[in-house]
Amino acid sequence: MTRITQGSPTVVIAPDAFKGTASAQQAASWLADGITSVIHNANIITVPMADGGEGTSSLFEGERITLPTTDAAGRLTEATYTFDAETETAYIDVAAATGMPAVKDNPVAMTGDTYGTGVLIADAETRGARRIVLGLGGSATVDGGTGILVALGINPLNAAGYNLPPGGGALVDLADFDTAKMNIPAASMEWILLADALVPATGERGAARIFGPQKGASEEDVEKLDRALAQLCEVTGVDGSRPGYGAAGGIAVGLSWVSKLLHGTEEHVRVLPGAQVMAQANDLADKVTTASLVVTGEGRFDSQTAEGKVVKTVLDVVSRTDAVAAVVSGSFEAEVESTNPVVAVTLQELNDVQEQITRAGAEVAAGYLKISTTQG
Repeated sequence: MTRITQGSPTVVIAPDAFKGTASAQQAASWLADGITSVIHNANIITVPMADGGEGTSSLFEGERITLPTTDAAGRLTEATYTFDAETETAYIDVAAATGMPAVKDNPVAMTGDTYGTGVLIADAETRGARRIVLGLGGSATVDGGTGILVALGINPLNAAGYNLPPGGGALVDLADFDTAKMNIPAASMEWILLADALVPATGERGAARIFGPQKGASEEDVEKLDRALAQLCEVTGVDGSRPGYGAAGGIAVGLSWVSKLLHGTEEHVRVLPGAQVMAQANDLADKVTTASLVVTGEGRFDSQTAEGKVVKTVLDVVSRTDAVAAVVSGSFEAEVESTNPVVAVTLQELNDVQEQITRAGAEVAAGYLKISTTQG
């Protein structure tokens, strides 16, 4: 039976960012405003979430560092990451420098690279970072992390010994790497890779086929990119079938290879489900134990949500309680599956994003009250 809390119901609000429109912090705050406009005495607990995509690094404590770098198309831009000097850890989103928004009008699935992210990594090492927590969501590239390697002084070569051009498409001709100018301190750091989707690098559920079309790849491009990532795995000896190795266009492949080259093992690289890591870091399971309503959300709810996104992770946590679950999204392209009662709210088409999300919060509250009255 759904819990009906006497007095002030506890509401946990744990959304992802609504990409390109609202950060997780903003979404949580605006949803709270909408809910309290209907349930005036609600005890609100906000838990902004992320899965390794846009906004992940900003949820960690530390100094926010902004510097010039390049986007996925190689154009000059600026990007920001978080550095915690006390723990010698840098929190970097691949989306910050290598994300889709900068190239959405002219996608670069075949030629885009992660060099700009590598610049951030190299900078973090000079500041004293010994560990990189890399959020893998929202990338515009399928280069297996080779752009990062180039930024760290490691150049991919073809069979004739010439440098390959940037991008994943060129990796079909990969034969070797030139490591003579490697930035060893940066390349040898500990890597924690937060995957927003636990897909493999290659195959039917691999990076090219699952995410290539979103990044502007045609059917022909997808096939070539899949072969390119397979060639990268062949040359590096990395098992591309492992879960999460396809996130952000296969970045884990390149980083696992260089880490093993320097340390002799892959023990210094961990690929983890980003949303689950964030849930644990925020003690989400403990916070929902007393909740009557748990609200989450994202920009688009679709088949990829179940691959390890924030919404699926929150729903899994809620399933171990008797709370009502609510999902807010710009669109629903798949059915919300949950053992709990669920309120699903689609954002209204308004120009004001804050008003959109606030109204959605009010709709969630109304839906919760209806369920509580029916099942109480």
